[in-house]
Amino acid sequence: MTSILLIGTGRMAYHLGHAIMKAKLPLIGVAGRNPEKLNDLARFLECPAHRLDRALPEADLVIIATSDDSIAEIAARIPAGGTVVAHTAGAVPIDVLVPHEHRAVIWPVQTLSHGAPIDLSDVPLAVEASSPEAEAVILKLARAVSGSVLQLPHRQRELLHLTAVLASNFPVFLMHEAQRLLKQEKLPPNLLMPLWKLTAQKVTTIGPAEALTGPARRGDITSVKRHLELLEGEADLRRAYAQLSSMVLKAHGHPTDGIDL
Repeated sequence: MTSILLIGTGRMAYHLGHAIMKAKLPLIGVAGRNPEKLNDLARFLECPAHRLDRALPEADLVIIATSDDSIAEIAARIPAGGTVVAHTAGAVPIDVLVPHEHRAVIWPVQTLSHGAPIDLSDVPLAVEASSPEAEAVILKLARAVSGSVLQLPHRQRELLHLTAVLASNFPVFLMHEAQRLLKQEKLPPNLLMPLWKLTAQKVTTIGPAEALTGPARRGDITSVKRHLELLEGEADLRRAYAQLSSMVLKAHGHPTDGIDL
């Protein structure tokens, strides 16, 4: 692999591009639509910027690190040939890159936000390839970037993506909702931060089964019902609380009588 072209100017392109640069791999440019974002990322990655609506340079590997909905349209712009074309989406099939013969996927199993670049060296990378040629190229990139590389077919990668949403995205949204309720009562939202940090620490050290506490875990139906009363003005959140509490109660052998779903 003598050249890599990165397409995209968002969070995935930022973090993966930084990892490619850190690994001293041959990044020949970054391409995108938004001139301001494109130029900023190109400066950060110390490589040329290319407008997506113009002819793109040839590369051994083209990585489409954009929104899921734009992958197929961008892939269609890339001339068919010997180039390996890859995308970075966890839930999108590799065949979205057809008619390219050498297709690949490289997806970091990590939450990617704006801010300091994330060290991907210990982040699992899920990869898939459509041909031996694509496999050789994408594995070379993945192993240069991370020490944890998994070759997964779409079904397993899709399931892994689902579990990542359950484990990462939803807890963050629930934390946002919890802080919103505190603010409504003029309470400091950071009151929950020590709890949040210790919970994450316990999950990683003793596992979620042992780390789980709370009224539903111990079968305290009275507290669960009182919480549901407090959420009377929050219909969506109340339904979510009731459903999750019911699942926890059932999982630990407690009755769910009186929990209105």
